[in-house]
Amino acid sequence: QVQLVESGGGLVQPGGSLRLSCVASGRDFSGNPMGWFRQGPGLEREFVAAISGVGSGTGILYGDSAKGRFTISRDGAKNVLNLQMNNLKPEDTAVYYCAASLRTQGVPAMFESYHYWGQGTQVTVSS
Repeated sequence: QVQLVESGGGLVQPGGSLRLSCVASGRDFSGNPMGWFRQGPGLEREFVAAISGVGSGTGILYGDSAKGRFTISRDGAKNVLNLQMNNLKPEDTAVYYCAASLRTQGVPAMFESYHYWGQGTQVTVSS
């Protein structure tokens, strides 16, 4: 059974940092793109960042809200996906979801391109 489990969320003050991690089990996703999405209160799920599979180059894509502040990375050998978030703002408050695609190419930003999802981890940015 495939599982994606996120961790690292919490409460942080504006300007602070958090590092989210996602551990995948039940399948090797090292050759597949993985990504992060988020859903704020009353909002639709939003693309945050994605990274290509190991061996498919070093493709990385960021959503507009993440550019310059967030860094996505992965440890293919450990089936782990990370998201370093710096200079957090109140508008970053959301549930953050890890996702894995069954594609073998590209860095998809579309929700529909991902086939497995974690349960999410809450990030709250507030003073």
